[in-house]
Amino acid sequence: MKSKMVTIWFLLATFVFCFGPVLTSGAQETRDGVFIHITHGIDDPHQVLMALRMANIMSEDHDVLVYFDIKGIEVVLKEAKNLTYSHFASSQEQLASLSNKGVTLMACPGCLKAAEKTKDDLASGIQVADNKAFFSFTKGRILTLDY
Repeated sequence: MKSKMVTIWFLLATFVFCFGPVLTSGAQETRDGVFIHITHGIDDPHQVLMALRMANIMSEDHDVLVYFDIKGIEVVLKEAKNLTYSHFASSQEQLASLSNKGVTLMACPGCLKAAEKTKDDLASGIQVADNKAFFSFTKGRILTLDY
């Protein structure tokens, strides 16, 4: 009887060890988040477009929040110039892509005020920053990229 119990426990342990990872592979993992901070504006299209490109790339498998402040708010206004540079997709194309993917796009309220702009001046899909969103856009760790 004792050897039968040992055999059963051994078979059960072997099954869990061999097939446990396969059975749980469908479980959803917590995704890490990427906070992309854009401080440059229309005077530096390379920096802005690279940041937006990184946001698009990272959004494939990470939660992403893009935060525009200082001169970065120039890029997210209704009247913003459509930036182009080298091989990058334009600023308006990339912002639309991010918005369509559900990426959070935020503008600094203080920087809007300093530029004598309001939330009504923001392009579609851009919201005024909310500090709670900085920590709630992801359940995983937060990696920050500054541009």
